[in-house]
Amino acid sequence: MYLRHLEPPPGKSFFLFGPRGTGKSTWIRHQLRPALTIDLLDSRLYTRLLADPAALRQLIPDDVEGVVAIDEVQRVPALLHEVHRLIEDRGLVFALTGSSARTLRRSGVNLLAGRALTCRMHPLTCAELGADFDLSFALRYGQLPALRNEPDPDRFLASYVQTYLREEVMHEGLVRNLAAFTRFLQAASFSHAAQLSVADVARECSVDRRTVSAWFDVLEDLLLGVRVPVFRRRARRAVVAHPKFYLFDAGIFRALRPRGPLDRPEEIAGAAMEGLVWQELRAVNDLHNLGYEIFFWRTRGGSEVDFVLYGERGIVAIEVKHAARIRERDLRGLRTFGDEYPGARLVLVNLADASEQRGDVSVWPGHRFWPELPTLLAAPNG
Repeated sequence: MYLRHLEPPPGKSFFLFGPRGTGKSTWIRHQLRPALTIDLLDSRLYTRLLADPAALRQLIPDDVEGVVAIDEVQRVPALLHEVHRLIEDRGLVFALTGSSARTLRRSGVNLLAGRALTCRMHPLTCAELGADFDLSFALRYGQLPALRNEPDPDRFLASYVQTYLREEVMHEGLVRNLAAFTRFLQAASFSHAAQLSVADVARECSVDRRTVSAWFDVLEDLLLGVRVPVFRRRARRAVVAHPKFYLFDAGIFRALRPRGPLDRPEEIAGAAMEGLVWQELRAVNDLHNLGYEIFFWRTRGGSEVDFVLYGERGIVAIEVKHAARIRERDLRGLRTFGDEYPGARLVLVNLADASEQRGDVSVWPGHRFWPELPTLLAAPNG
């Protein structure tokens, strides 16, 4: 088991959100050692509390000391009303895990009116893996914690897709047509690390556009995918309107992405590498409370930067290339962005052996970028 770099808020209730399989329950069990755990994946317990949320009080002894953990709390949103009362009446501390924050909000319950902090669990980071971080392995299989002990990673990922991305979605009642949703998942995988056209995905999976748009909402609700907006702060150049889309883990992308004789391996590998950078950026930003908003940038003229991080520390623009050699055209997007936003840090990540400086662009090989990313992002511009 790897030590996760997430610190529990001392003496305060909190939500811990993250996709299934990122290690939320394991972290709470080992890090917090809760006095009581209520697992809503237990069908009998789930049915009881769904019928009578007030029964939660009966499950918690009066003399309980320490943290009370509730796993997958979004399955019974009404429990939050009872949790709220127990915090107020008995001063209890709760650790509430879930694979969907928006599902709770859409159910009409508040997230404890600020009485609980919100934390996020991501796939493993380079720092958490330490000496076990292997870029080639991560690009092929991703960074899910449970994967590290699997003798057959491909089989594990196929099972994850079958169990969680299909059956769990159906179980939650979010999708009714499993065959169509399966086609949608495959079509959506082609949009990973690319600008998202809902109309194109709808055509590819033979489902109407409105339904496909709702299914992308489902992926975001379950924290399985994210749409990244275009950066348009004080833009002088016209920028595109469509967001980019990323699945939450490079290995899940690989498991979903169909492969045929016309596919170029480097195209799939390039999308996997960009996605791996994306998930590391999100995790490091959250774990270190850096406060960046994450965008991409693309002008209507075709200049593009994969990631733009914007916050109090300044602006960091990052371009990702799954190649060892740098061509002059690889730097054009960053340089155009630098002309529009002077003072931004410009970084190109590739597979070279050594770092170098190309004018105002810093070239970071992957073996350096992943370990040093927290330092890069924490440093203010200038």
